[in-house]
Amino acid sequence: MAVELFTEPFLSAVQSLVTRHHSIYPCLPPQGIFLEALVEQGFLLAGWARDQVVPTTPNSPWHDLLVGGIKLSIKSETGRATKAGAISITKLCTTETGDWNADSLVSHATAHLGRYDRMLMLRAIWGHPAFVYQLLEIPLDLLRRMQAAPFATVGKRSGRRSLAADIMDGENRLYRVHFDGADGKCQIHHLLVDRCRMLRGWREPSE
Repeated sequence: MAVELFTEPFLSAVQSLVTRHHSIYPCLPPQGIFLEALVEQGFLLAGWARDQVVPTTPNSPWHDLLVGGIKLSIKSETGRATKAGAISITKLCTTETGDWNADSLVSHATAHLGRYDRMLMLRAIWGHPAFVYQLLEIPLDLLRRMQAAPFATVGKRSGRRSLAADIMDGENRLYRVHFDGADGKCQIHHLLVDRCRMLRGWREPSE
């Protein structure tokens, strides 16, 4: 039987920790290594033993947290441009090495997805006088759909050109994949929130 990581005690702990974060930084949502530490504490507060919640080296290309043997990737989207219904992942992975063509880049990105079992994202939609938070799970199988997409070059920069593709479900676009020729990042744009698993939503005062 699969272990349910995102239990009600865990979700309540994360919400409480975000509230405590805002008591110190009222206008700055948690992100990056600070969010990773917050999620780690959320699992501990939810009853997981210390030796079952193991963080990796910060900013490593592997999973961010190992929880009961489950490899977890932790993402955040907290900028002012965050939209309620569409997700952006500014760096799914980097693709600086190897051949710069669609087959090689997609193979690299999907191999990267294989390094973890689940993906958790915290999103903050800016408002006044409150942030609207979304805590959700992004299905990895949804991201792997890029394997069947037709990619094309985009942009006008000289040198290495960016590649992009729309990932479709029938006539509906699920998201857009962009391999940036300038910085080598694989980015996900306009991923539909309603195709992900919403775990919890709440409001936090921004002042």
